[in-house]
Amino acid sequence: MNTLSFMSANYVARQLDYNMTEGWMQGDAATQEYFMPRDTYAARFEDMIAEIAGLGFEAVDIWLAHLHYNWATEEHIRIARTTLARHNMKLVSLAGGFGATRAEFEKACWLAREMGAPVLGGNSALLTEDRAWMAETLRKYGVKFGYENHPEKSIQEMIDKVGAGDEDVIGFCVDTGWFGTFSVDAVAALRAVSDRLFHVHLKDVAAAGGHTTCRLGAGVVPIVACLHALKQMGYAGAISIEHEPEHYSPDADCMAALALVQQVLSGT
Repeated sequence: MNTLSFMSANYVARQLDYNMTEGWMQGDAATQEYFMPRDTYAARFEDMIAEIAGLGFEAVDIWLAHLHYNWATEEHIRIARTTLARHNMKLVSLAGGFGATRAEFEKACWLAREMGAPVLGGNSALLTEDRAWMAETLRKYGVKFGYENHPEKSIQEMIDKVGAGDEDVIGFCVDTGWFGTFSVDAVAALRAVSDRLFHVHLKDVAAAGGHTTCRLGAGVVPIVACLHALKQMGYAGAISIEHEPEHYSPDADCMAALALVQQVLSGT
């Protein structure tokens, strides 16, 4: 069965006491400010991972705001690795934006290697601006890059963005929620990229035209059909449960989502 993980970006509003009124970057800034100090990192990272483990998850995607290549020291990394090990928590990806320069992207690859994360799931300007160097750097560090669809409003636009070649290290990290936002057929999109699908962010949104996330199965994304498609495709990678409410904790919804996904994948 696929590894089912908790996306730590689900806690984008956690450090704002779930009162995120100014959008994503407000939550990103508050999270980085809270987690960056090395003296308090162990206790704060422990609290978060213990909470995730308490929901029943055995794997996690670490959002960069919780461990960013711009400020992560060897001590931050040691703390994060030992905390994950203590909770028997598998790290399946790093998630976020991996920079617009060679220096930034290489630091992200270094962090992924040091943490044992096999996939960078997100975006980088280098995908279109410096692709050959990007691919060679990924190979050097033993990491794969999965492009996460955000602005693309069609399947073809998404495929064109990732481009051809370097299939061993450059592929897709599909976010089903954005398909719902742009009224894209999520099942068709998954099938279209099946041979280069490195990672899945399983997300639902309340309505097309917006990106208000909700409990899996409560919105416009055909979550169960997506899971059936992944099974039929033989997708064996990780599936990240993603839900980032701005005004309440995602915990209860993520527990319910984990149960739903397990039930569908097991066929019970």
